[in-house]
Amino acid sequence: MATPQLGPAYWTMDATPEESMVAWSAFADAAPDLASRGRALFERTGSGEALLASVREDLPPRIHPINVGIVDGKLVAFLIVGSGKVADLAADGRYALHAHQDPAVPHEFQVRGRAHEVHDRTLRTEAATAWPFEVDDGYRLFEFGVEHAIFGERGSADDWPPVYTSWKAS
Repeated sequence: MATPQLGPAYWTMDATPEESMVAWSAFADAAPDLASRGRALFERTGSGEALLASVREDLPPRIHPINVGIVDGKLVAFLIVGSGKVADLAADGRYALHAHQDPAVPHEFQVRGRAHEVHDRTLRTEAATAWPFEVDDGYRLFEFGVEHAIFGERGSADDWPPVYTSWKAS
């Protein structure tokens, strides 16, 4: 039996309007505890380890390991020029970003929304200075606008299901 093929319309049904996106700083102002706990999960290893899910009209979703940081109130990442993640975000912008999980402290944190490339040289320089690896012209800087955030808390890896707290931009 053949696997059904999903057309481009399937992948664009959940388009998120730009108006519902906010910068990390606005999310942190609106939900300070949630933002603080989420930021702690992103930063627990010191290098902002996360998994990025991206989509593009003609392809199914893809998952990419990346490093993220919060610089000048913006959730940002440097991504390699010519990579699938840059192509996906430039073409569509929709994303979901999940902090890496630590089995010893198995809390979860995810944000989703739309990303866009940042051309501000001052922000790029500030971000590059604090980045966990050397950044050169082979990287583009993207900001991840926050539309929805969710934090799942578990006392141990054996506790299921997590207790979820969420926030959504209005």
